Amino acid sequence: MSALAVTGAELDGETVGLRAEDGLIAELGPGVRPADGDEAIDGSGLRLAPPLINGHTHAAMTLFRGYGDDLPLMEWLEKWIWPAEARLEPEDVYWGTRLACVEMIRSGTSSFFDMYWHAAETARAAEEMGLRLVATTAVIDAPRSPGKDRLRDEWLEIVDRLEGFGPLVTPSLGPHAIYTVGRETLEWLAGVTAERELVVQVHLSETEQEVTDCVEANGKRPALYLDEVGLLGPRTALAHGVWLDADELELIAARGATIVSNPAANMKLAVGRAFPYPEAASAGVPLALGTDGASSNSNLDLFEEMKLFSLLQKHTAGDPAALPASEALAIARGQRSQLMGGGELAPGQPADFLLLRTDDPELSVGDPDALLVYGATGSIVDTTVVAGRVLMRHRAVPDADEIIAEVRARAKRLTS
Repeated sequence: MSALAVTGAELDGETVGLRAEDGLIAELGPGVRPADGDEAIDGSGLRLAPPLINGHTHAAMTLFRGYGDDLPLMEWLEKWIWPAEARLEPEDVYWGTRLACVEMIRSGTSSFFDMYWHAAETARAAEEMGLRLVATTAVIDAPRSPGKDRLRDEWLEIVDRLEGFGPLVTPSLGPHAIYTVGRETLEWLAGVTAERELVVQVHLSETEQEVTDCVEANGKRPALYLDEVGLLGPRTALAHGVWLDADELELIAARGATIVSNPAANMKLAVGRAFPYPEAASAGVPLALGTDGASSNSNLDLFEEMKLFSLLQKHTAGDPAALPASEALAIARGQRSQLMGGGELAPGQPADFLLLRTDDPELSVGDPDALLVYGATGSIVDTTVVAGRVLMRHRAVPDADEIIAEVRARAKRLTS
C-alpha cells in the first residue's frame, strides 16, 4: 500500500502534517513532511478531524428514498417497503449500497453498521468504495419456523462469505427484532455469536407497541427479554432504544451493549418519544449515532444527525445543556462505544480522517465543536480518507454520476 502525506492542515490550532503507511497513521505533528514517493495532499485552509461512524443503517434503502413518506412505521413497512423489497435482486443491493457509500463519503463517514438483504452485496460495494463495514443480513424467521434449519444454514453461509472479504469488512448476525424472530432462533443466535465472537445488530424498543407486545408475550420488557435469551452483551448494537425504561438502561450498561440512537428516522416515523439520553448517559450506557436507512431518514448525513440528536435532547429535557456539542460529536465519532471503534488521531491509529473546509461560512467563527454540531452539514467535508486511501478529494467521489444514474433506473423498476 502506498504512503500518503498531508501537509499544512490545521489541528487543535496548530499547523501540522500527517503521514500514513500501510493503513495506519505513521506520523502526526508540526514537523511532519512527505517522504519520497508519498501521495501528497495540500491541507492548507483545511482542518484535520476524525471521521464519523454510522452505527445503524440499511444502506441499500437509497433505492427507496422518498417512497412511502409521511406514513406510520408499520403501515410504511407492511404496505410499501416490504412489498418493494420482495422484488430486490442482489445487484440492486450492490448498487443501492454504492450510492449510500457515495453519500457517506461526501458527509464524512468512514464506517457503517448495516443490516439488510443480500449482505455479501453490501460488503462488495463497501469494499470497492473503501468504507469500513460491519454487515449482517436481516435475520427473520417468524412465522416461517418450519424452515428454520434451512434458514440457519443460509445465515451461516452469509457469515462465511462476509469473512472472505478484506480487513475493512466485519461479519455480524442481526436478528431484525424480537417481534420478527422467535425465541428458539434468538437463543440459537446467542450461541453462534458467542462461539464465533460475532457482533450482534438488533432493532429494540423502537415503538411503544413493541414494548406492550413483549410484556404480554414474555412477561418482561424487551431489554430484559433479550438478556434472557443471551443476546445482550458488549458485542451487541441496539438500534433505536426509544422506549427503554430506567431498569433496562441500567441492565444494558451492566452488560456493556451499545445503544445506537436514530433521531431523524424516529421523528420522521413519529415513534412518539425521544431517546432517553440523560438517563442512558447517567447509567453509563455506551452510545452511538445512526441514520437508519435513507428511506426512513431521508439522508445519511451524520452532521445533520448530530444536530438533531442534540437539539431534540435539549428540547425534551427543557435544558440547553442536556447534550453539549462536544459530547454529541464524540458520540457521532464512535468515541463513546468501544464496539464502534472510534478514536483520536494519533500515530499507530487507523489512517481514517477528514479534511474540513475552514473557509466555509459554517466554520468561520466560534467554538470548533459547536460549529461542527450546530452549524455544519456534510458539505464542509473536502477530503475523506479511510485506511490511508483517499476516497474523496475536493468533494469529488469517483464514479458518482454513474452510480446515481444506475440507482435511479433500478429504483424506478422496484417502486413502479
